[in-house]
Amino acid sequence: MVGSVGNGLVDLGGAAVAVNGVGKGMRPEAVAAAVAVAMEVESPPRPAEEEGEGSPTRREIVLGRNVHTASFAVKEPDADDEETGEREAAMASVLALYRRNLVERTKHHLGYPYNLDFDYGALGQLQHFSINNLGDPFIESNYGVHSRQFEVGVLDWFARIWELEKNEYWGYITNCGTEGNLHGILVGREVFPDGILYASRESHYSVFKAARMYRMDCVKVDTLISGEIDCEDFQRKLLLNRDKPAIINVNIGTTVKGAVDDLDLVIKTLEEGGFKDRFYIHCDGALFGLMIPFVKKAPKVSFKKPIGSVSVSGHKFVGCPMPCGVQITRLEHINRLSSNVEYLASRDATIMGSRNGHAPIFLWYTLNRKGYRGFQKEVQKCLRNAHYLKDRLKEAGIGAMLNELSSTVVFERPKDEEFVRRWQLACEGNIAHVVVMPSVTIDKLDYFLNELTEKRATWYQDGSCQPPCLAKDVGEENCLCSIHKK
Repeated sequence: MVGSVGNGLVDLGGAAVAVNGVGKGMRPEAVAAAVAVAMEVESPPRPAEEEGEGSPTRREIVLGRNVHTASFAVKEPDADDEETGEREAAMASVLALYRRNLVERTKHHLGYPYNLDFDYGALGQLQHFSINNLGDPFIESNYGVHSRQFEVGVLDWFARIWELEKNEYWGYITNCGTEGNLHGILVGREVFPDGILYASRESHYSVFKAARMYRMDCVKVDTLISGEIDCEDFQRKLLLNRDKPAIINVNIGTTVKGAVDDLDLVIKTLEEGGFKDRFYIHCDGALFGLMIPFVKKAPKVSFKKPIGSVSVSGHKFVGCPMPCGVQITRLEHINRLSSNVEYLASRDATIMGSRNGHAPIFLWYTLNRKGYRGFQKEVQKCLRNAHYLKDRLKEAGIGAMLNELSSTVVFERPKDEEFVRRWQLACEGNIAHVVVMPSVTIDKLDYFLNELTEKRATWYQDGSCQPPCLAKDVGEENCLCSIHKK
């Protein structure tokens, strides 16, 4: 039942217990102890000699191997399990300890853009149903256990936010933000089969995955120090391929720095470069696509502009217990990749076949509970708390940057990788970031800041190494290294 740790054996009161399986006759307290070992939250510290001088120890990524040291094995039930109930008790122990682990990890969750503040207890009554929204959301199939009514209601709400009429849009609830990008770029490729995909270097990896999957020519565009697309470089690269249509991924919040590409400037660059009516824009709004509409004076993401599609994640700012997303495109485009499926008595225009029918209900529930004003308050809270974190970091002598319209605070990568894993920080090179979501409170930020400053004082106390220079990552004005500190 429980994944092996070390050599797979744990000494429990003199009895060797296999951690990758719960044996017959095992005492409940022994089961709990074995599970606790496998579920250990903190990793053991590495020996000093394994850590390179002056640089953090980076965890090696080995495909197919990293999680096998702590997996939960599946074992065949013993013949008398139904009578003794030992198997049920063992599984209950695993689940109880796993839940305890989730509570602990949630307390130290800062680096990834998920809103963990939600309560869907009222929807528990629906978990007994296999709800599947296979096929087109707007065409009911022969499978009757679906949630299309909720899905279309959610899509209508997003279409209003992005200013597209009901009779002019098509969309669906995706399984994640990546699926939204895959679909948006696919629509662009179908509209312009010989088009070249342009994306900034700081675009999400799923954009480049789409290029590989669809065998599209892809041009990476340089970025400004903020992470925003460099439209001068974009213009230069467009003119090298003026004979081919352009398919552009515009970021409404980049993955690492939370930078928002200037949509209006991208459109102006395309039209002045001779690409009028020969371009397709997909807006990747995974996180900030749902925050921008509630920020005063923020540039609009709107279908009144010549864009082709927008996608957002549902499990990020909104908050949802399972990954999901929303993809909206123009109805006129969808027939290019739509086909009838007699087996479903519907049409197929989505990336996936079966789609989680519970996700639209979760989104519908939250949209109705919070409404426009509720989301507006949460956005303001996130931006306010992000500024608080940035200011506190700088007060502590730690280089930090916060883009306008963003709640992603970029700062100096912690030297200790155990600290990085404890707080689940997303890192790239010399920088890390915290994404301030509605579930991130001032108390949680203070807890993090106090621990960071305390640890940091020990990392650099002997003067043998110095904090890294971040000038190339966040600009000299945001770097507080020994060279740029004023």
